[in-house]
Amino acid sequence: MYFESWNKKMLRTPFVAGNWKMNTTKASAIDLAKAVAKGAPSSGVQVGVAPPFVYLDAVYQAVAGTSVLVGAQDIYIEKSGAFTGEICADMLKDVGTQFVLTGHSERRHVLHEASALIGKKAHAAYAAGLIVVHCVGEKLDERDGGKTLSVVQAQLEELSNQMQDPDRVVIAYEPVWAIGTGRTATDEQAQEVHAYIRGAISKLWNKDFADHVRIIYGGSMKPENAKALMSKPDVDGGLIGGAALKADSFLAIVKAAL
Repeated sequence: MYFESWNKKMLRTPFVAGNWKMNTTKASAIDLAKAVAKGAPSSGVQVGVAPPFVYLDAVYQAVAGTSVLVGAQDIYIEKSGAFTGEICADMLKDVGTQFVLTGHSERRHVLHEASALIGKKAHAAYAAGLIVVHCVGEKLDERDGGKTLSVVQAQLEELSNQMQDPDRVVIAYEPVWAIGTGRTATDEQAQEVHAYIRGAISKLWNKDFADHVRIIYGGSMKPENAKALMSKPDVDGGLIGGAALKADSFLAIVKAAL
């Protein structure tokens, strides 16, 4: 069974993306993007950076012509209109955005986005031709209460199985209790949930889709633990927070995916 999982992993190009959150200035964002682009491998792993909205255009220009993808940290569900402060898919695409995060734990638990809204955002991004990086994961009380898998299942069901291109759907498992706390899921804990997610996707979509879709880990991945985590058969990369704000640490994680 383990060997079979390894063979299937070869179907999937690892994806490592940096979520810069509400950090950087324009100048530091450009410098960081250029450093990442300079050090990123040209093949073997897909690399992305998600700067704040206001620096998307500048970062896209900084990495233009390289293999680095540019992502947005959020999206709105409507195509245009009187929605003060929101950003639609066409605006994101107009400045070079290629992927979008949906359902990040901070959107869910700090900004209190409802599950239905998160699902609509994922649909809007996918319908516009963008890659959806959909984040799922449990809080500490949910893990301690044995609810991890049921929480993850409900969050997966925010997505539509009409999303038929597995290259444009990425699932990021981010245990909320391991983000910014110094705690990290063990390799075995991560693999257990990633394997469950792949099985759930097989039922929600189909087995072929599940074999091809990438499931990445987003709970405080660092250069020190990246190789061990990504060696697991169902861990296909990482969604990196703090370690993505320095090119050296981020690129060390990228290289661990090869």
